[in-house]
Amino acid sequence: MNWLLRLLISTIAVLVASYLLPGVSVNGPVTALVVAVVLSLLNLLLRPILIILSLPVTILTLGLFLLVINALMVYLTDELIDGFTLRNFWWALWFSIVISLIQSILESMAGSSEKKRSAKK
Repeated sequence: MNWLLRLLISTIAVLVASYLLPGVSVNGPVTALVVAVVLSLLNLLLRPILIILSLPVTILTLGLFLLVINALMVYLTDELIDGFTLRNFWWALWFSIVISLIQSILESMAGSSEKKRSAKK
């Protein structure tokens, strides 16, 4: 799946999650796009380092600490972007869970439509 489609899916997921969760606020679609880009960059650059540093805790908690790392990425995004607001860390945790679920659903829908298009060729 190309990066533009993934960025669109992430932007939609940010908008939907902010609509569903009362502790999360996004000013509009442009802000959601910026949130998706910043979150993607943080997940690309910072998340692997945090995962390696917290490996013992992650193993001890059977991987549940990865949820905390995801919430930290979202919380850091909140600190970097003005139009994106989280009430507290718990809303960041819920936001990261909801956005992951929405992205999974949308990516599976986009993947199945790509398979149908390639089968028709």
